[in-house]
Amino acid sequence: MALLGKTKGPWLRAEGLVGLGLVSRGPDPPPHSPLHPLHSVYIPFELVAVGQFRVFKEPLGFVKLLEWFFSIFAFATCGSYSGEFRLSVECANKSESDLSIDVEFSYPFRLHQVYFDAPACKGRETEKVFLVGDYSSSAEFFVTIAVFAFLYTLAAMVIYIFMQDKYRENNKGPMIDFIVTAVFTFMWLVSSCAWAKGLSDVKMATDPDKVIEGMKVCEEKANTCKEIREPITSGLNTSVVFGFLNLVLWLGNLWFVFKETGWTAPFMKYPPAQEKQPAPETYGDAYNQAPGYGQQDTYGQQGGYQPDYSQQGYGQQGEYGQQAGYGQGGPTSFSNQM
Repeated sequence: MALLGKTKGPWLRAEGLVGLGLVSRGPDPPPHSPLHPLHSVYIPFELVAVGQFRVFKEPLGFVKLLEWFFSIFAFATCGSYSGEFRLSVECANKSESDLSIDVEFSYPFRLHQVYFDAPACKGRETEKVFLVGDYSSSAEFFVTIAVFAFLYTLAAMVIYIFMQDKYRENNKGPMIDFIVTAVFTFMWLVSSCAWAKGLSDVKMATDPDKVIEGMKVCEEKANTCKEIREPITSGLNTSVVFGFLNLVLWLGNLWFVFKETGWTAPFMKYPPAQEKQPAPETYGDAYNQAPGYGQQDTYGQQGGYQPDYSQQGYGQQGEYGQQAGYGQGGPTSFSNQM
């Protein structure tokens, strides 16, 4: 707890180690100096802080992470394979028999170099029996593509995280990424198909029954040759599955990388933009143009609120009386009463 009490953020101070007697105190260099004891701790955290790890939440980065992960299984299951099968040769003379002959083979499957000693059933003589076939080309090609795919995806993820701005600059990064992804997609197709055919030939060449058919000692009827154990090739079958799985991933990633190139922009259709009406110059114009309100001269004509006094004869007494409904004798009688 005392050591944790001296922490500041994610950084551990050297005083805690000195207090435990694990580190001797000496003159501390400046914190920004490479010789500072905590400088090696700062660097990883600074890289993590600068990196943009949110790219793995997007299809472009997430699929790239899957490609990196499954490429490991592709070359690991094929390149590290080692198998064996067992057979027996029983001669007419039981003392000359060998009932347990183990034959081992492994990557890169140069089977023509693999041999085993089998009894010749002629005293203590033995003969060397070689397997048939060289399938190293398809196996090595498959592993090579898987290793290079692993290295490229690792480099691409580093660029996605720490150099995202340079990657998108002038779309050069996405264009290069698209071309390389297309090449690797084709290579995964070729290598997976080639290795699938090569694996079929490896299984046939390492089948104990096929091996027994090529042994001279087994052609004699007095001798009996049997298969005891077949080789286990489940790991090689898995490598082929991972090869075609990588093909699907790289093929699907082509679309996400293609969208980053910007080549789809000329073919995208956008809805037509609506024309905006020009804004009125003055507030009075906006008031007159508002719905339900007419201009000033029409407002007077419609509502009669501002009549034209010159036309109605407001200043003439006779016309006023006729319009208002009052006679001319009204004011005269009023004066007589006064």
